Amino acid sequence: MKLRLTSAIFAGRSAAKLSRTCGYDGSSLPGMLARVFYPPALKELAAQVRRDIIVVSGTNGKTTTANMIAGVLLEAGFKVISNREGANMISGITTSFIMSSVISGKIDCDYAVIEADEASIPDVLNNLSPRVVVLTNFFRDQLDRYWEMEKVIGVIRDSLRGQNQATLVLNADDPLVAQFQDTTGLHSHFFGLAGNENTSKVNTQTREAKFCPFCGSALVYDYFHYGQLGAYSCPDCGFKRPSPQVEAIPLGMADGLSSFRLTCQGETVPRGIMEIQTQGLHNLYNALAAFTASKLVGIDVQTILSSLKKYRPAIGRAEKFKYGNKQAYLNLVKNPAGFNQGLRTLCEARGTKDVFIALNDNFADSRDVSWIWDVDFEMLGADHKHLKHFLCSGLRGEDMALRLKYAGVPAEKIAVNTDMRRAIKAALGGKAGATYIFSTYTALRPVHKIVKSLVEKRDASDQGMSSVS
Repeated sequence: MKLRLTSAIFAGRSAAKLSRTCGYDGSSLPGMLARVFYPPALKELAAQVRRDIIVVSGTNGKTTTANMIAGVLLEAGFKVISNREGANMISGITTSFIMSSVISGKIDCDYAVIEADEASIPDVLNNLSPRVVVLTNFFRDQLDRYWEMEKVIGVIRDSLRGQNQATLVLNADDPLVAQFQDTTGLHSHFFGLAGNENTSKVNTQTREAKFCPFCGSALVYDYFHYGQLGAYSCPDCGFKRPSPQVEAIPLGMADGLSSFRLTCQGETVPRGIMEIQTQGLHNLYNALAAFTASKLVGIDVQTILSSLKKYRPAIGRAEKFKYGNKQAYLNLVKNPAGFNQGLRTLCEARGTKDVFIALNDNFADSRDVSWIWDVDFEMLGADHKHLKHFLCSGLRGEDMALRLKYAGVPAEKIAVNTDMRRAIKAALGGKAGATYIFSTYTALRPVHKIVKSLVEKRDASDQGMSSVS
């Protein structure tokens, strides 16, 4: 058996080397090949993790939350395995373990923090037997790939029912997530965001959970944060937002840091000001999930807060670039809820902005791009005076331009350019104070590569001018 595991690791590592030599990222093929050689490879490697395995799943925020948790554990001095770049299906997860092992089949790690694709959860739980499972939120996402949302929730629920060793970390503000405490019977810890004077009493965005998941009655909301996230209750069966063990109160933004006051079990945390370098409520939820999971496995509060303050986003997760004197932000978008949060952050930012959007319809993006009609682009039409230009590109750039026109964005501000590099260069080189870049999944790495090369070229040019002067 050990010989087969060794052979699987050797095959996987060889495939990774070959894949990278050919210019690919080598994140899934090694694990796929290893599982062909020896199907129990992942389970046997995972069993060697000394402390705990933490699995993060849900529609949005998986990569950021998992990376935040891994960062906290590393700062606390532990050895950690993680699928940091977001290869979150079973093959990619297997690759992460293989690349962290030695050829003899041994791994040396205290924790594993694994982001898991929702559809892969049954296999992931069966192989990893995690102690902690974090669920971020549930929104409609690529229905041609992931079935209806209710089916996804059902698959995850049924898979969790056999994981008696697991503790759940749940988003109290999402009724679709909060229900898991009752539907699985597992011990649960909740995180959430408190309402304040700026919290909306009405919701103009598309939301998923209009009805109680237990009795089917219409849910009543005291306030909304976004989508179906907020303070909800069922007038008939009594299901309601649970009181979070960890809750945040927004304090504002200064010097590039978003600040929040934390309470645990209703008590203010001493020196409990959480600061993160990423914008938007969705990133606050990610940080709250990471804080709750890290505290659950015994990490002290100040270590968690210190790590979260230093966290840098992964590729396309509100990633920041400096282009000359202009700030640019790169965001991965894959469903209406996530896109809405990116647009909300854009509209709330001060100053003038240029916008670039790359819309593809490859299999990994969703062949059906009708989902863009559920995105609240109308907020851009209402705020178009601060938005200078919209550059649309990608395989379905014209569809994107049409959607913007119907949202009320003046036609003279919209341009379509199938040459992605030229379009991005125009967006970065515009006269607005900042550029916001949105990209669907298969366009993300090309867009990131182009942005990075343009930034580096601009930096080199600026340095050259400085040396000449």
